[in-house]
Order: sequence, then structure tokens, then C-alpha cells
Amino acid sequence: MAKANVQEQSVNFEEVFGPVTKMDSVRLLIALAAQESRRLHHMDVNSAILTGELEEELYVKQPPKYIKEGEEHKVLKLHKPLYGLRQAPRAWNIKLDSTLISLEFEKAPLEHTMYKRGKGNDRLLVGIYVDDLLITGADEEVIANFKLQMEELFRMTDLGLFSYYLRIEVQQKPEGITICQEAYAKKVLESCGMKDCNPSHVPMKPRLILSKTGEAPAVDATEYRSVVRKLRYLTNTRPDLAYSVGIVSRFMEAPTTEHWEAVENILRYIKGTSNFGCVYLREKKEMMELLGYSDSHMAVDVDDRKSTSGVAYFLRESMVSWPSQKQEVVALSSRETEYIAVATAVCRGMCQGRLLGDLTGKERVVLKVDDKSTISLWKNPVCHHERWKHIDTRYRYLRECMEESKIGVNYICTDDQLADILTRPLGRQKFVKMRRRIGFQAVK
Repeated sequence: MAKANVQEQSVNFEEVFGPVTKMDSVRLLIALAAQESRRLHHMDVNSAILTGELEEELYVKQPPKYIKEGEEHKVLKLHKPLYGLRQAPRAWNIKLDSTLISLEFEKAPLEHTMYKRGKGNDRLLVGIYVDDLLITGADEEVIANFKLQMEELFRMTDLGLFSYYLRIEVQQKPEGITICQEAYAKKVLESCGMKDCNPSHVPMKPRLILSKTGEAPAVDATEYRSVVRKLRYLTNTRPDLAYSVGIVSRFMEAPTTEHWEAVENILRYIKGTSNFGCVYLREKKEMMELLGYSDSHMAVDVDDRKSTSGVAYFLRESMVSWPSQKQEVVALSSRETEYIAVATAVCRGMCQGRLLGDLTGKERVVLKVDDKSTISLWKNPVCHHERWKHIDTRYRYLRECMEESKIGVNYICTDDQLADILTRPLGRQKFVKMRRRIGFQAVK
């Protein structure tokens, strides 16, 4: 193990960044495999970090118990990276990337850890997360041949069908693929001392208002941050927690008992839904469409009056992306709030749509908005010039996308707005109904 703390930039290393697949892309790959009635396979590279190639000239002291007698003053020159070196993950990624390129794979321009090879039934898709390889394709023989190729080049472990990945449990069934984090959720409850708590029906009480300026007593900030970080990791498979966890994440600097009570309510909700997860059904259709929903909640933050944006994207009926986040600027009207949310949705949709096009050759993105004035402003900016000129110019990117037919926009009534669950705390009945409609349900 090398001591990274003694390395100096521009002396011992230059670049250290090593890309990994984003969770949105992993879910897109899972949804794509499900809808194309394909199976996902999993491989792991043994001691991957030690396999890379060093670009720098590095020396290390002789390790204890292996010091050569009479040459104690000498050092060892590294030919391969060691665990702990800052540039080791990047060196491994470069090695794996060059290997896959040599095997005639093409790298996705927008997701540098997603690769494709072949056409038709011979097409193979591979996603990379450090030393884990997610593999899917129409022909099992093509997948088997690729595994043999990789085993000849690296020391690999064939983990068979994709079933466990970064604390995410995956089940591949004839009717579809499910993902959940039941074991991790139970571990979080146990670590918080709430293993036997009474369950709650919703993660956050309706009309709950939290503030940084309250007079409630302070709580241990370190413990609060630790619990919230664990909850944030649960949102990788739980869109039902995206809004509530996003809210409690805003108070990590100086949390109080009011904020802690909100966290405890989330934990009680997890207690009753630990076996819930996302379902990706095997419903093959000719139209490969990325369908998005955009919604917002104006001035919901009482401290700075910034609004909240919620965006949900589905590959046909399978939910693959669900960001819920506070807007960066203060909106002056509900129309501006919606417009900012739509801009966020378009940017995310364009990235995922292009990735889908890179992997399948089919790219179609449609966004549904429940505000007609926003759609009118988008389609006819000249007619409302005096009303919208105060909006930051970066949101005019939407107009360009519309003119070039990169994305379609349709109106949807508020009752059918599936992103509503990402922008505000809902009552029990509406929350359960919305949760079911987005494809989040008990999977075990």
C-alpha cells in the first residue's frame, strides 16, 4: 500500500480522475436490457489497480521485512501502480479503455464508461464501474465469447447473471428486472437504533416547513451528516425518497431537533418499505422513447425563497432518472420557476437521449409539462418578450432545442404529472398512488 499523503502534484502525479458509470446510465442499461428481453451479466477484474501502466517514474522505499541487507539506502522503482497511489485508478481506466478499443468496442461520447460493439443480434453493451463490468446483448454466445476474451487478457471472476452491485440487489425474472437495497436499508435502520421502530406511511409530513433559523436545540452534526449520507445512497434505487432526503440534506451544517425529527420520519418510512424497489418490465415495443416529466414548487425554501425542481425520465414505462434539487436562482414568478425546471429537464434529457441513441441507434425525447404558459413561452418567446427578458439567458437553450427538433414538449394535466412526487411532500393517498404509477413497489 502506497502512502498517497506524501505524493506531490506535478512531482509524483498529474491527473488522477478515473471515470465511472453514473447511476442514471446504469439504470438506463438495466431498463434497456429488460425491455429488449435480454439478460445482464457481471464480471469483476481481480486486483485491477495493480494491472494499470504508470506514466510517471516513481520510486518507493523498501517495505519492512523485505529490506535487502547492505542496500538499506536504496529505493525500488515501480513498474506497476500500487493501491493507494493517487493516479492508480486513472491508470487502470486507461488500461481497460485501450483494451476494449482494441477489441473493436466504441466508447459512448457522453458516457466514457459505456461501450458498444457489433450490430443487430451481435451487438454487445458494456458498462464499467472501476473493476466491475456489466454486460448485456441479444446473443448469449456473443457474451460468452467476450468473457473468454477478457479472461485471456486479465485475471477475471465471472459472477454470472447480474445480481448484486454496489449494495444494490438485482433480480432478473421472466417478467422483468427489479432493483432494490433491502439489506442496506435494514443496515441503516440498525445503525440508527431504529430497527424496531413503528413504520410511517409517508417519508415527510405534508405541509412540513423546515428552516435554518429555528430556535430548536442543536443536535450532533456529525451523526446527522452520517445518517443523511446513508439516506442519499438509498436514493439510487428509491425515487420515493428523493425529495424528502433532498430537503433534510440542506441542514447538514447546523442541524436541530426539528431536522432530526424529519430524518427519523424518513427512517420510519423506510422501516415499512425496506423491500420496495424499481421494476423494469419486459415490454418490448417498436418505439424506443425517453419520456420525461418536469415539475416545480415555487419558493418552498423559507430561508432564501428558492424553488425546487423535480425531473423524472422513463424509458417507456421504466423510471431511469429522478433528480429533485433546489434551483440555483430565486424565481420571480411561478412561470419562471417552471421554466427553470424545464431547462434542467431538457439538459438531462438531451444527455440521456444522446446516450440512448449511441447505444441503440434510436433517439427520441419527449417532455411533459403541466403549465401551458411555460409551453407557450417556450414556443413563442417573441409574444412574451417583456414578461420573460429577466430570465437568465442560459434557459434560452430550450428554444434552440425546440427549433432543431431535438426534443418534443407536450402538455399534461396536473393529476398525471409524475414528477409531482419529487417537488413536495404529498398526503398518504396521493403519495401511495403516485409511488405505484412510477413503478416503485414491493419486489420481495
